[in-house]
Amino acid sequence: MVKVSLVGDIFISRPFPEKGYGFLDDITHLLNDHEVRFANLETTVHRREGYPSAYPGGTWSMADPLCLDSIKRLGINVVNTANNHALDYSQNGLLATQRYLARSKIPYMGTGKNLSDAAAPVFIECSGARVALIGATSSFHDSDAAGYQRCNMKGRPGVNPLRHKSICQITEDDYRHLLKIAKETGINDYHDQAIKEGYLLPNKNFQFAGTEFVIGEENTLKTFPLDSDMLRIENSIKEAKKQADYVIVSIHNHQFSRGQKKYPAEFIRKFSRNCIEAGAIIVVGHGPHVLRGIEAYEKGIIFYGLGNFIFQNESIAYLPEDFYQKYSIEPTAGTGTALSRRNRNGEIGLKKEEESWQSVIASVTIDDERVAIKLYPVEIGNDDPHYSRGIPKLINDSVILRNLDELSKEYGTAIDIKDGVGSLELMR
Repeated sequence: MVKVSLVGDIFISRPFPEKGYGFLDDITHLLNDHEVRFANLETTVHRREGYPSAYPGGTWSMADPLCLDSIKRLGINVVNTANNHALDYSQNGLLATQRYLARSKIPYMGTGKNLSDAAAPVFIECSGARVALIGATSSFHDSDAAGYQRCNMKGRPGVNPLRHKSICQITEDDYRHLLKIAKETGINDYHDQAIKEGYLLPNKNFQFAGTEFVIGEENTLKTFPLDSDMLRIENSIKEAKKQADYVIVSIHNHQFSRGQKKYPAEFIRKFSRNCIEAGAIIVVGHGPHVLRGIEAYEKGIIFYGLGNFIFQNESIAYLPEDFYQKYSIEPTAGTGTALSRRNRNGEIGLKKEEESWQSVIASVTIDDERVAIKLYPVEIGNDDPHYSRGIPKLINDSVILRNLDELSKEYGTAIDIKDGVGSLELMR
């Protein structure tokens, strides 16, 4: 038997006070009742060792290495580092983050010096089981993806990527209009010439502005995990299962469907189910900054999104000149002014989205017969000033759990709510 705790995104930018926060004692006690205590680390960790990337994950995220001490004090003992912020400070920032994690003795997965390292599982030795964790992300710039090493060439540091294919199905009339627009505007000329010269591979379907289109009865979007990435991750799961009792897959993803972040993209659902079929017992999603539904699938459990856990995205100490230029901010201004300009003094952005400040801690007990889950509601202090908000608090709030239950119903999952705690059980 093993007990696993799962939380969502840790976007930390300042260390906890020396005396701690008294209200965190309950969370620390809860987390430390588990042997595997997972979170997604959605920031780089270094002291400006890296160069600001031209393609950041939104904000250029950076936390002082002292923040890792705070995470450990809270109870976290393993993190996913594959996400859209992993290379905010390019490859030097990524490698510095890995060095500081190693010094802090916090195991991590999802990034590496090459793709083999990034795709490799990390193992946690528990008293009653050995647990393997594999990290990946579907939200990244193309240049962030790690590359394989060859016998005569170094690999590329980066993330373990889950790319996906999108195909727009549109009616025949719309398809003909699109062909006409492409011909008259020449929007595909550069792409078509690159195919002729061998720099790009030809597409099976008509491509318009980087997206493939096919004729269908209605207008809709279909998404699929890229076969090569799916196969690599499935093979990682199968290999890890030979060396561990249980395998957990962490997937960072921002993509959504139906125009709302609370619904995962079609390819994420396919990916998650494929991972369970390959041998994973848990797939845990994070990234969209909101809770998503839970699905009991075959003998495993899928958390499509656990929301935020620590969210200090507006108290970052440093930002590159690119940020100031983007928002037309004078060079002498500080990060407080810069971040306030971006969110228009709190009028837009995640602060205005109540669901971004509500989350759960998932407690999962696994044995040979069952997977038992308890869900503990958390709020993250959105009403505090921007420089102090973002610290989690356990609360007795059935509203969060009822919303999660509603999101889970479409997957056939029902959450029992009693005394402010949610629970469900899956027989293996």
